[in-house]
Amino acid sequence: MIEPRVESSGEFEGEEDPGLSLDELSQAYAELVGGGEDPYDRAPPVSSPDGSAELFEEAIAEEQSDSDVGCEISPQTILEAMLFVGHPENHPLTSRQVAAMMRGVLPREIDELVEELNRTYESEGAPYWIESVESGYVMRLREFHSGLRDRFLGRVKAAKLSQPALDVLAIVAYHQGVTREEVDELRSSSSGALLRQLVRRQLLRLERPNEPPRAPRFYTTDRFLDLVGIANLDELPQSE
Repeated sequence: MIEPRVESSGEFEGEEDPGLSLDELSQAYAELVGGGEDPYDRAPPVSSPDGSAELFEEAIAEEQSDSDVGCEISPQTILEAMLFVGHPENHPLTSRQVAAMMRGVLPREIDELVEELNRTYESEGAPYWIESVESGYVMRLREFHSGLRDRFLGRVKAAKLSQPALDVLAIVAYHQGVTREEVDELRSSSSGALLRQLVRRQLLRLERPNEPPRAPRFYTTDRFLDLVGIANLDELPQSE
């Protein structure tokens, strides 16, 4: 899948999502506060959404009935359509997720369907293929066509958070619901611009309490969890 570009700024070099390391994040926080007890109230684990999904062969067939041009509805075409659309959070689609959308198809059969599709793509000289990533699958553009992708979207550069931005992100990660003034105090420096940049990049979110004092408070987002590779805040390394 093709990564979207984001604007660059003085604190965020490059044009891609900021690269985050969990080790760097915890080290930055440890250096800022010098250790101590748990820096945040532990939240309950984030529950995963119901994995069951409504079968959508009927939905496809219903839309197809109103169309002049149809497509054969089969496990293979449904798999291809799902991979073309992709996961809403850009994760690989697992065999179990795909099989849950089909009648009478087992997860192990999805692996066979992927092989069949890749053979078809190879024989037809398609510019894309299905790649196995971790425990799932994603549709990729072949390397031969990467030049076209770069010309169309612009060459994507690697990006990395600056140390000041990483410091701010670490403070919020370990002090969920922290105010800008509290971040400033921990850093001994003004942090307003950095906080705004992290909110704009959807690594932090801002909430305003309903009751006084109504000072805005900062929290990390699900996108932050994805970028550091953890399922919930309980997995953040703790200071000794």
